[in-house]
Amino acid sequence: METQDKQPPWKVSFSAKAAKQAKKLPPEIRDRLFALKLEMEQTGPAQVTWRNYGLIVSAKTKDVHHCHLNSGRPRYVAVWQVTSRMIQVIEILYAGPHGGVNYSHFR
Repeated sequence: METQDKQPPWKVSFSAKAAKQAKKLPPEIRDRLFALKLEMEQTGPAQVTWRNYGLIVSAKTKDVHHCHLNSGRPRYVAVWQVTSRMIQVIEILYAGPHGGVNYSHFR
């Protein structure tokens, strides 16, 4: 019998701060955040189909990403970091209003 080399899904978790932030999100935004988490578990950190997805330029570790969770106002964003590509681990660092994120913290 032939075995297939199926890549394991990514492990995606929330930092303690992001977990608290997620609990405070409006229900529809929280649903989108968990949909994003599910997509990252299946396909990895690059989420090019999400609105305004991109790498945070000049990040300390070149693997910090972000996207918008909605298009209205107030705008909500998520920021995540690949902590290990070898064992495929992603940590969501921020989930909240666009105005509340300090992108320089991730640079």
